[in-house]
Amino acid sequence: MISQLIFILITLGAVALFSINARKIWRNIRLGRPADRSDRPAERWGTMLRVAFGQSKMVVKPIPALLHFFVYAGFIIINIELLEIMIDGFTGSHRIFHGFGGFYNFLIGSFEILALTVWLSCVIFLIRRNVLKIKRFRGVEMTTWPKSDANLILITEILLMSAFLIMNAADAKLQALGAGHYVSAGAFPVSSWLQNLLPASEQSLIVIERVCWWFHIIGIFAFLNYLPYSKHFHILLAFPNTYFSKLRPKGEFTNMESVTNEVKAMLDPSFSPPETTPGRFGAKDVTDLNWVNLLNAYTCTECGRCTAACPANMTGKLLSPRKIMMDTRDRLDEVGRNIDKHGAGHDDGKGLLDDYISREEIWACTTCNACTQACPVNIDPLGIIMELRRYAVMEESKSPASINVMFGNVENNGAPWKYSPADRLNWRDA
Repeated sequence: MISQLIFILITLGAVALFSINARKIWRNIRLGRPADRSDRPAERWGTMLRVAFGQSKMVVKPIPALLHFFVYAGFIIINIELLEIMIDGFTGSHRIFHGFGGFYNFLIGSFEILALTVWLSCVIFLIRRNVLKIKRFRGVEMTTWPKSDANLILITEILLMSAFLIMNAADAKLQALGAGHYVSAGAFPVSSWLQNLLPASEQSLIVIERVCWWFHIIGIFAFLNYLPYSKHFHILLAFPNTYFSKLRPKGEFTNMESVTNEVKAMLDPSFSPPETTPGRFGAKDVTDLNWVNLLNAYTCTECGRCTAACPANMTGKLLSPRKIMMDTRDRLDEVGRNIDKHGAGHDDGKGLLDDYISREEIWACTTCNACTQACPVNIDPLGIIMELRRYAVMEESKSPASINVMFGNVENNGAPWKYSPADRLNWRDA
């Protein structure tokens, strides 16, 4: 009864803590401006199933895609056993589903094989990051914390899978010894190779099995509560992020409603624009972005595929689409902490533009959409860059000299070029 009570308290504490942190993130996302993403629901469900569940955009890089599939599928499927662990923890039973007989044996055997693939994949990922040092895992934004975050998760998964296999090995050996409470159930194709490494003493085996059982379940609860602080929150957010992702052509930009209404009023004197509260043109801070932009920021996996595909970054310019997303998330976290400490409406005198993202970065972008095409979870860094540009141009009248020349040509000549409209067809006579 004591162990059951401890288990219940740990479970309730873990769920409560995760709920508190998840609600803060949801609160932060809702700080963004409204955006209607309720159209074409069937297409949105299809996008989510294909991109998030089916990982269709991962296959561009086959080897990482295969390894990621093993980690994704293995870790999720193995945690089906979490249901049995939870029931055993609450009731004090042991392998409560053993009554399923051969099907149960098949499940446990499959779980072990998947656990081995997760273990091996995580080891390879660690080698890729820390020994081979793949280029896209580096960059000015990949400071000590992002690197440690990735390594910590991989090491945690290795430890969890190791605990799972050692627990099964000790359990199988206790079954063979006929130890009380350890019913004969399960197939152990992987952990059977570990049994010879374990002691023969029944008491020692019970201690090992119980320690691994508790380590496994507490490790899962710790992993759950670490997610809101980690890039690995994409495990949960990838699904809503792909559902609410942009369905319009990637090169199509949105029009600002306030500007559109002014143009309509100029062209049609009978048009009466709706009365709305004057807002800011573009975005200076995260609260000027829409909630989908902020959801994107929290979903970023920091994989670096966007930056690796960015032509501006390839030519040595300062722009890194991954940094844009990481900076947006860091600033949003800071705004959230200010709300927790000082209440809503607190102004710390800082903004996303200049304090986190520089002018050089936003103007280095060629708007080619390579980053949005490369992202495995349909994140749109360009949407944020364009809103920051809009603020710089429309609110501050600040833009590079070359852009100002283009604006002047459009105003005077009706085209980006310096030629008069009367000379526009001169090439025909050349």
